[in-house]
Amino acid sequence: MHKLILKPGREKSLKRRHPWVFSGAVAKVQGQPGPGETVAIGSATGEFLAVAAYSPRSQIVARVWAWEDRAIDGAFFSRRIERAVEQRRTVLDTETDAMRLVHGESDGLPGVVADRYGDTVVLQLTSAGAERWREVIADALLEVSGASRIWERSDAEVRALEGLTPVIAALRGAREPTRIAISEQGLQFEIDLEHGHKTGFYLDQRDNRRRVRTLARGRDVLDGFCYSGGFALNALAGGAKSVTAVDSSADALALARGNAELNKLAQAEWLEGDVFQLLRRFRDQGRNFDLVVLDPPKFAPTAAHAGKAARAYKDINLLAFKLLRPGGLLATFSCSGGVSADLFQKIIAGAALDAGADAQIIDRLGPGADHPVALNFPEGDYLKGLLCRVTSQ
Repeated sequence: MHKLILKPGREKSLKRRHPWVFSGAVAKVQGQPGPGETVAIGSATGEFLAVAAYSPRSQIVARVWAWEDRAIDGAFFSRRIERAVEQRRTVLDTETDAMRLVHGESDGLPGVVADRYGDTVVLQLTSAGAERWREVIADALLEVSGASRIWERSDAEVRALEGLTPVIAALRGAREPTRIAISEQGLQFEIDLEHGHKTGFYLDQRDNRRRVRTLARGRDVLDGFCYSGGFALNALAGGAKSVTAVDSSADALALARGNAELNKLAQAEWLEGDVFQLLRRFRDQGRNFDLVVLDPPKFAPTAAHAGKAARAYKDINLLAFKLLRPGGLLATFSCSGGVSADLFQKIIAGAALDAGADAQIIDRLGPGADHPVALNFPEGDYLKGLLCRVTSQ
């Protein structure tokens, strides 16, 4: 096996079982491993530390597969995937046929994400190691899940950091249909496998959509960055007085309108445009709401982007506070890995202050149980949410 030998003292994070090795920690490479090949990682004193996937074009030069000296083969992936799928069976309710089956590092499979939508599994591979084992991973998912087909949506921007090109294709089973409907808590949502965000839907927001439904009755609701209508439809199903949903994508709004019709729900006010500009227009028009949901795209993919992202998060949340009536609620989220929970709370506090609003945090929101966070991998805690109440304006 090829080897990576670390610089003196750089083994500490691996001994805490953090699964990433950065290029600056490596003293030398023994052998000539190719992208995705398995390498052993050793300390400067020769101590074995882990086996990992090598990624020479990334700053994360190795991602750990296992902490013991063992073969990485088909049996390894079958066992890891079987364990991940079995764990979901014990923690999820029966109110949905869509869930995350494999959640990357938190399931011991760096760079591997697999989401189930009915009888289809959508696979996303974002690391050189995952890419190398594509066919083995697909076969194991098909066998363990019992699904009839595997779609691949390996088009996340982070693949470029690994030197990988985008892949969107049917990997196992029939290519068609590319649009399917899933069920979630009594609602149906059409999923666009080929062009939808992420793997087709924001499965990580399932519990938070349910929460918005319980809060919406009798309220005027604004859903910012609504995508395919997840929060908007739950607000309508929960008895909202009115729902205004905004997004910059005409395709997303068409999908959202279609989902409202699919569920025979009263139509929301669907508005296309820049969400920042639309919220400013609402402010200038004197419009107000009782519940605002903000689930924007990832403003900060890494900590290097945190400063710019902080300004964007503050601006949009400041506008939301200005639109809320006294007693109104703000459910606000960040999916940016580069923005910590502490920083996000400080940003929201600053937004409320600048808006002249006194507000309280009444709950902290996060992903569902099918998106676990390994204690040795805090970077997996990417989705942060706050439920705030305005006490005065």
